[in-house]
Amino acid sequence: MSNYDFAVVGAGVAGLSVAAALSEQASVVLIERESQPAYHSSGRSAAVYIEGYESHVVAGLTRASRDFFFQQPGKFSEHPLLHPLGGLTVGGADQLAAFDDHLATWQPGNPELHEISVSEAVEKLPVLNPDWIKRVSFDPSMQGIDVHELLSGFRRQFIQRGGKLVLGQAVTGLNRTDSGWLLNTSALTTDQSSEQDISARWVVNAAGSWCEELAALAGLAPVGLTPLRRTAVLCSVPESARHWPMVHDCENTVYFKPDAGALMVSPADEHPSVPCDAQPEDIDVAIALDRFQQITTMQVKRVAHRWAGLRTFAPDRNPVLGFDPLAPNFYWLGGQGGFGVQTSPAISRLAANDLLALAPIPDPQRAQLHVRRYR
Repeated sequence: MSNYDFAVVGAGVAGLSVAAALSEQASVVLIERESQPAYHSSGRSAAVYIEGYESHVVAGLTRASRDFFFQQPGKFSEHPLLHPLGGLTVGGADQLAAFDDHLATWQPGNPELHEISVSEAVEKLPVLNPDWIKRVSFDPSMQGIDVHELLSGFRRQFIQRGGKLVLGQAVTGLNRTDSGWLLNTSALTTDQSSEQDISARWVVNAAGSWCEELAALAGLAPVGLTPLRRTAVLCSVPESARHWPMVHDCENTVYFKPDAGALMVSPADEHPSVPCDAQPEDIDVAIALDRFQQITTMQVKRVAHRWAGLRTFAPDRNPVLGFDPLAPNFYWLGGQGGFGVQTSPAISRLAANDLLALAPIPDPQRAQLHVRRYR
C-alpha cells in the first residue's frame, strides 16, 4: 500500500493545479481514471482569459489569476500562456435590452470594455453581418489561453516536486480510517486488471463531472453539481481568420473564435448530462452553424471537426471549495464550469492554503465559494 499526505482525484486543470501547489510541501498522489490527464473538459477547452465573465465571483478569481497568466516564460512554461485576441459582443434588433445589461454588468470592472459602431466592428471583422447587428462592444483586454501549455506546466511542476501521477485507475472505494482515507482503485479498461490501494490523510475531490460520484463513495450527500454538455465545431476559414477577435452575442447563444488555424463555433449550449465521455449531437451542430451564419455573411460548407465536453456547475454557478463539514478530511474542488482554466491559478492557491493550513488569502467572497453553503 502506498501512503501519502494528499490524494487528489481527477487530473483535469483543477486537480493538476492544486496537486502541483501541494507537492511543494507535501507528498501527493494524483489519480486519474483515463489514460492521460485532462482527457475530458480541460483537454477540450478553448479557454479565453476574460475578466468580465459568468459572475462577479468568477471575475474576481480571474483577476486574482492575472499576474500568473501575464508572467514571462520561465520555469513554469517555455512559451507565453496568453496571446492577444480581443473580443466583440454583438446585439441584434431583439437583443438591445440584453446589450444594455451586458454593458451595465461588466463595464464598471473592466474600463477597457466600450461600445463601438457597427461600421467599426465590420472594419475589425469584415464577415460580420451589418444587417443583423445593431450594437457592438469591444474588449481589447481579452486574451487567448494556450491550454496545452498551461496543463503541461502544472504537470511538469507536479512531477518535478516529487508528485506521483497514477493514470488509468478509477477510484472504486473510499473508506475512512483512523489516519484518514483508504482509496481502492482499479483499471477501467478490459486489457488491464490491476488494482491498488492508496492511503492518504486527506482526499481532494477534483473529479470534475464525477465529483458527486466520488463524494457518494465517501458516504456524503450530493451538493447539486450538474454536468452540462457543450458543443463546438471547427470550420475551415481564410488565412486572415487567424487574427480575428472572438465574437459572442450578448445573450450568449453563440460564440466563435480562431482556433488551431480554423474557426471554432459553439451554440453555447448547456444540456444536463450524466458523467460520461461527451459526444456532440447533430441538432446542436446545426444550431451552432445557423446562428453563426445569421450574424456573419459566411456560409459554412464543411465542418472540419466537432466535439463536446461537460462543464460542471453548482446551482449558483460559483465554484465549490472547502472541507466538507460532514467529513473534515474530504476537500471539495469542483463546480468550475467553463471558467476552470482561467481561474485555476487563484483557485489552486486558495485550496492549497486551506489544505496546508497556511494563512488564507484575503477573499471577502469566500463564503460564496465554500461547500458549507450546500450543507
